[in-house]
Amino acid sequence: MLKNLFKFQRWVRRKTPRGILCLIIVFSIFAYLASVMGTPNMLNTVMNTAHDLLLNTVFYLMAICVITGAIGRLFVEFGVVSLLEKMLRPLMKPIFNLPGVASLGAVLTFLSDNPAIISLAQDKRFGAYFKKYQFISLTNFGTAFGMGLLVIVFMVGQGFYAEPFIGLIGAIIGCMVSTRLMQYYVLKMRPHYEHEDAYVVEELQTIKDEENRNPLFQRILDSLLDGGRTGVDVGLAIIPGVLIISTLVMLLTFGTSESGQYTGAAYEGTELLPYIGSKLSVIFEWLFGFTDPHLIAFPITALGAVGAALGLVPNFINAGWIDGNAIAVFTAIGMCWSGYLSTHTAMLDTLGYRNLTSKAILAHTIGGLVAAITAHWMYVLYTLI
Repeated sequence: MLKNLFKFQRWVRRKTPRGILCLIIVFSIFAYLASVMGTPNMLNTVMNTAHDLLLNTVFYLMAICVITGAIGRLFVEFGVVSLLEKMLRPLMKPIFNLPGVASLGAVLTFLSDNPAIISLAQDKRFGAYFKKYQFISLTNFGTAFGMGLLVIVFMVGQGFYAEPFIGLIGAIIGCMVSTRLMQYYVLKMRPHYEHEDAYVVEELQTIKDEENRNPLFQRILDSLLDGGRTGVDVGLAIIPGVLIISTLVMLLTFGTSESGQYTGAAYEGTELLPYIGSKLSVIFEWLFGFTDPHLIAFPITALGAVGAALGLVPNFINAGWIDGNAIAVFTAIGMCWSGYLSTHTAMLDTLGYRNLTSKAILAHTIGGLVAAITAHWMYVLYTLI
């Protein structure tokens, strides 16, 4: 019977034009929202929420991106990144089963975003240190540190200090699980990758910062301005995620206005996600320590874009739903997942291993959950001490 059901499902897919299926999904979502909120109120809430997110969340995140981008470029220019790479190198093999030079990728993605690992991996001098199975796992490894500095600075800016660093430790552990799982999956499918080099280069050169003969003041000024410009690019790149994903998530998270009626104001919604969360509250409370069902909106949003997930935090704080444990878990899962659903396919496609995308996503899903659970129990230990 199950086999016949699958055959019928495939037949429906073949016979149904893609456009019709898309229209059904889109109209179903808006029909549900309009049936609860009323069509005029729903439309006004969508526009008002997106407008408020743009002014009060996106520009704040962009400011952080500009500052952290400038600092990151300054660190690269004057050898701080190289120093960190040398300090972290001894940890790479025992923890992540990667060559020591991989620590450079962790530092760069932490200071910027996930794609930084790809631009680094395309350098044959860098890739020649890796076996193929290790090289492929760089997608998982780099993603777990993407936008890490932004996430931590943002959480500190909300008035939490120890909790983000607890989350950082959770993210590192989640990264270890994700990276090693990906290596396991790759070797299971392609055992010969264990002995094949990612690149064959006759002469390996030590990765160093290029010497810059400009005067000291000019080097500082160029680093700050170039890094800040990169921050602007990152800030612009997160606008679609914050406005589209966060608006939709908030429509499914928040409820009516204080009067108990829908008015079309920003941040009104149908409370669907909290309803689902309340049915699974025992699971989320034990795994993540969440004390409010609304909090599941953050990890769901982080699947697509961590910038959009951060956009939820100020409103959660104002609503009184967040405690120190939630910040630690948000930091861990936000860093580790870091919008991997929207980046893994493109990253593996760039490396030339698109067929392994499903394995990378599975490994990283597990890694993110481990990061969140670890952060929760570490926070519990921290409160006991």
